[in-house]
Amino acid sequence: MRAVTEQLEKVLAAAVRPSPVRVAISEAQGLICGEEVVAEHALPGFDQAAVDGYAVRSVDVRTAGTEPVQLPVVGEIPPGSRQPRRLQPGQAVRVATGAPLPTLADAVVPLEQTDGHHSKVTVHEPVPSAAYVRRTGEDVQTGDVAVRKGSAIGSAQVGLLAAVGRDKVLVHPRPRVSIISVGDELVDVDRTPGAGQVYDVNSYALAAAARDAGAEVTRVGIVTGEAKRLREVVEGRLLLSEVVVVAGGVGGAAGDDVASALSELGSIDTTRIAMHPGSAQGFGRLGPDAVPTFLVPGNPMSALVVFEVFVRPLIRAALGKKSPKRREISAKLLSPLSSTEGRAGFLRGQLLRDSTTGEYLVQPLGTSGAHLLAALAEANALIVVPEEVTDITAGENVTVSFLAQRG
Repeated sequence: MRAVTEQLEKVLAAAVRPSPVRVAISEAQGLICGEEVVAEHALPGFDQAAVDGYAVRSVDVRTAGTEPVQLPVVGEIPPGSRQPRRLQPGQAVRVATGAPLPTLADAVVPLEQTDGHHSKVTVHEPVPSAAYVRRTGEDVQTGDVAVRKGSAIGSAQVGLLAAVGRDKVLVHPRPRVSIISVGDELVDVDRTPGAGQVYDVNSYALAAAARDAGAEVTRVGIVTGEAKRLREVVEGRLLLSEVVVVAGGVGGAAGDDVASALSELGSIDTTRIAMHPGSAQGFGRLGPDAVPTFLVPGNPMSALVVFEVFVRPLIRAALGKKSPKRREISAKLLSPLSSTEGRAGFLRGQLLRDSTTGEYLVQPLGTSGAHLLAALAEANALIVVPEEVTDITAGENVTVSFLAQRG
């Protein structure tokens, strides 16, 4: 059997990163920037009021802390005003937040530090030069890099792109992932299973997992185990995908049939992996573009664990993420658990945190059966048990890998 670390290294080496494409900034969230976005204009583009108040010359209100200073109000400037205005010594102009400052004004007196009158304002506190003013280029100067190549685009980056006037940006797109379920016993969820038939769980669950990982997903659905048909479907998806996942394609005679059917498209390695659940699996690079292709167990619980350990990191690497693996922490085990000798365990757990000490705690869930999908639905973490460990007692620290946050 091959070690998990060795298999993961092999998988990540096959990551195919799609070529950058230009998209609207509203579609760029969650992707990696593919260019250095240089600001063509300063941000802000003009001196503007940071608060509602009165634009003044700071020298005219320097004595306001000793006794109130009265200034005539010679106008009002709303946000978006294009009317140039010049402030004379000893005058004030009422301004709203975001409004351009009149010429010669070097500060804004907040409204609450005045009596708020419109014709003649009384100022109660002095303000230094540049107080409550957003200076031209204070945020970004012309020629500055607003968003760097290789950085993740989140809500702040989308806002900054909009602020510097960019409606589109070059990004590394989401890898396209195709999910296929194989099995003559499978029926879709809109049908009633007959004798010996079961619902197709994998294509739905794995598609959701791939979407959660950041992929653009096509749920192909059910394909029978007939070799020619399976080969045709997979061959078609290889032309449209950066990753293909075939569920139900490993183990027993059915697994041999699947591997044989796909052998004309490339080589699939079905060496068992030293892990549980999900030891029986396959991986290869198929088609003229050597597309990474996974064969995962038909058991939904095992399929999801294999996806989490191998497929998800590949998708994250294809997205350009620097750390494709989930975050891992140490947590105190609340109940004893057992693991299979010679295999790394990826066991369901519920991660908690002590509200007093801040210590992480983890409760094993349904570790007695690899088929218990309901237990995985309750889990928010996987307990990672090394190959050489078989029994862990309550109170010991274990390594825990975060799953998607619940709630």
